[in-house]
Amino acid sequence: MRQTLLLLALLPFATATAAEYPQPVQGEFTLQNFPFSSGEVLPELKLHYRTIGVPWRDAQGIVRNAVLILHGTGGSGTQFIRPEFAGELFGPGQPLDAAKYYLILPDGIGHGQSSKPSDGLHAHFPRYGYLDMVTAQYRLLTEGLKVNHLRLVMGTSMGGMHSWLWGARYPDYMDALMPLASLPVQISGRNRVWRRTISDAIRNDPEWHGGEYTRQPPSLRTAEEIYFFMGSNPLLRWQQMPDRSSSDAVLDAAVAALVKVEDANDTLYQIEASHDYDPGPGLESIRAPLLAINSADDLINPPELGILERDIKRVKHGRAVLIPMGPQTRGHGTHTMAAVWKQELVQLLADSPER
Repeated sequence: MRQTLLLLALLPFATATAAEYPQPVQGEFTLQNFPFSSGEVLPELKLHYRTIGVPWRDAQGIVRNAVLILHGTGGSGTQFIRPEFAGELFGPGQPLDAAKYYLILPDGIGHGQSSKPSDGLHAHFPRYGYLDMVTAQYRLLTEGLKVNHLRLVMGTSMGGMHSWLWGARYPDYMDALMPLASLPVQISGRNRVWRRTISDAIRNDPEWHGGEYTRQPPSLRTAEEIYFFMGSNPLLRWQQMPDRSSSDAVLDAAVAALVKVEDANDTLYQIEASHDYDPGPGLESIRAPLLAINSADDLINPPELGILERDIKRVKHGRAVLIPMGPQTRGHGTHTMAAVWKQELVQLLADSPER
């Protein structure tokens, strides 16, 4: 989530050194008359993406080194071009060495530089869901980038949820899957409550004007405050905000920075897009080795629910890892701290031969 990444930018990292990897190449692919599961059609759906490295095809023309990396709610592919992620993974000799892998970092529908409500349609933009986002990602790869196979699908938060859907919908398309900071169940319980609170705050804001506002409604600040609350762990919050005045100052500064660049309609659509997320019925369909990684201090996916441990048993080649809370964990934002879990990624790649 974007608030998690803002907080990460303010914290020191012992391992955040820049890796030597090629600069991302940016591009756009447009899908004509894209049909959404709601029945709506967008005449032109623009999908923005970044790639690092080059694809390699075997004698049969199958791409063998492509890695799809999917971002979280409110984020974009650019969030991974950071020392604590790319600097740990993309450099020479690192787990996803860009000299060996073809790394693909798309902006999901409604996010980054891909088509979104704030481009002009506002609340008339089609109601998209996670299924639409995954369909668009698949078409970007197959039609736009001509990638017919993936070495790995991985994602953080919403991108982790998309990874579960990828495994069930396209079970023969990838060699391995690694969802981070996610659960393979419908959005429910407390997870649903905080999302619903953001949605209700915007929709019930008299200054939202059904999406046709001329300035950002006050509810956008409420949304950013809730995101800020959910994104980290209590120890880090207390260290960063040890008294009342510092707590207000840090919160106000973080939220003020975000409301300058975010949009209420985009935020509303992003948070409501999870309405069709339900990978449970397809877990037995996943064929590729899957490693799910969560952290014990994740407020959004609390380990005490026992959901991941229960449902990973339904994935034929599934394994789950729970990272204990420690000096390097960042609550939900641990998904971007690659130093914490990259050895698990190395093991997954070793255990998942090309299919």
